[in-house]
Amino acid sequence: MKVLVIGGAGYIGSHVVKSLLNAGHKVTVFDNLSSGREENLFSNAGFFKGDILDPIGLAKAFQADDFEAVIHLAAFKAAGESMLKPEKYSVNNITGTINILNTMCEYDVKRIVFSSSAAVFGEPVRLPIDEDHPKNPENYYGFTKLEIERFLEWYDKLKGIKFAALRYFNAAGYDIDGEISGLEQSPANLLPVIMEAAVGMREKLQIFGNDYDTPDGTGVRDYVHVTDLAAGHVLALEYITEKNESLTVNLGSESGLSVMELLEEARKISGKEIPAQIVGRRPGDPAKLVASSALAKEKLGWTARYSDCETLIRTSWNVYKDRLNNLFE
Repeated sequence: MKVLVIGGAGYIGSHVVKSLLNAGHKVTVFDNLSSGREENLFSNAGFFKGDILDPIGLAKAFQADDFEAVIHLAAFKAAGESMLKPEKYSVNNITGTINILNTMCEYDVKRIVFSSSAAVFGEPVRLPIDEDHPKNPENYYGFTKLEIERFLEWYDKLKGIKFAALRYFNAAGYDIDGEISGLEQSPANLLPVIMEAAVGMREKLQIFGNDYDTPDGTGVRDYVHVTDLAAGHVLALEYITEKNESLTVNLGSESGLSVMELLEEARKISGKEIPAQIVGRRPGDPAKLVASSALAKEKLGWTARYSDCETLIRTSWNVYKDRLNNLFE
């Protein structure tokens, strides 16, 4: 299948491109490289540098091949920033997605896999979180993802565009085979922050609260390996193609890891002290978030194969360790 991966030079996008290529698909990447990296591009995939806010540039990319599907990963994703700059998130995430959908209509592309988020749920009212859990986003980023899901439902009804909306929990780790090594730019997620502290890219890790009702007092989250996420995209694309029906599913490991568990495993694997400081809780941070991925298993045959603590840390350290060595060469 000919697939256009929008945001395919980014952290998750590059892993998705690799999985698509391995599955035998013909892949073209569309990315503005604002957060994606050229080093994440594959020589056997095409590349267009462009922005989803530029309908003319999008049209040129669509004209280059008879694409049969789109995978959309081109969103701003910093939850905190979204509360300060909602206009930025409105324009990029919502307007940009509408541009993609309208271009798909123009060029008669009928399949899209969308990178959604567990941020659509907000504060959990029950655990594990399944697809029917109430949706009450607590940040504007999550709101944009939920609105896009609603747009997709309408474009399905009105234009026949079949979609898979994949609600990620916490993406983490790096390519199991070690082929992808482009670091995230200005990461806000826990694991890359731990890694940056390990290699001296930042002074220390801040732990936001150690008095939660969890076994060690630190927050527990569902971390899913990025290689597992990438596999989910391929399976979702195959599903909407074969079944000709849309799908919304959670992709999580179904097991929680605490901040301290990840930190201690990182210290063990890296052999580094990794300075850490306990600070106050962040407003709105729940004690525990864990997914149910039963529907993804039922519909897609998907399971999180690489999302254990050791693999998450080891694959991340392998990438950051190389950066540490480069600092001293």
